[in-house]
Amino acid sequence: MTPPHEHGDRPSAATFEAATGDGPAPTEPPAQRQAAVRVAFEGLRQIRRLMNTEHPDPLSAPAAWERNQMVRAVALALEAAGIPPSAVDAAGERTATGYRVGPADQPGVVRVEWLGPAGSGATQEEPEALRRCADALRPLGWEALEYRGARRHRHLEVEAAI
Repeated sequence: MTPPHEHGDRPSAATFEAATGDGPAPTEPPAQRQAAVRVAFEGLRQIRRLMNTEHPDPLSAPAAWERNQMVRAVALALEAAGIPPSAVDAAGERTATGYRVGPADQPGVVRVEWLGPAGSGATQEEPEALRRCADALRPLGWEALEYRGARRHRHLEVEAAI
C-alpha cells in the first residue's frame, strides 16, 4: 500500500513547511492548509512528549529539535495559533500582512516582526499583533520580549525559556 502523501490527497509531515512570512502565500485551500498545520503541530507535540521526559510538563518546553530549528518551530506555533503569516511575491514585495519569523543577531534567538504591504496599516497593528504572537508562544515554553528598533519598529526576540 502506498502512503497517502504519495497520492497527493493528504499533507505529509515530510513535505510540510511552516509559513515564516518570507515566502509566497500558501497556495492550498485554507481548510487544507489548516489541516496540514494541525497535523504538523500535533507531530511537534508528540516530539515534546517523547523528548522532554525529564520535564514535569513535557508539552510546555521546546524539545531539542525545536531549539535546532527555531525559525520553523516558532513559525509553526504561530500558524497553529491561527495568526496569519506575511508573504512576499517573486520580487520580494510584501503581499500580505502578518508575522515574519527569521533569525536574530545572536544564536538561540529568533526575531518575530509584524509586516505588510506598503499602506496596509501593519505598523498600526504591530503592538497588538505582537502581543498576540507573544501570548501564543509563552505557554509553549518560549520567552518573547518586545523591543523597538530603527524608526521605532517593534519586534519580538524569542528564545527557549528553559
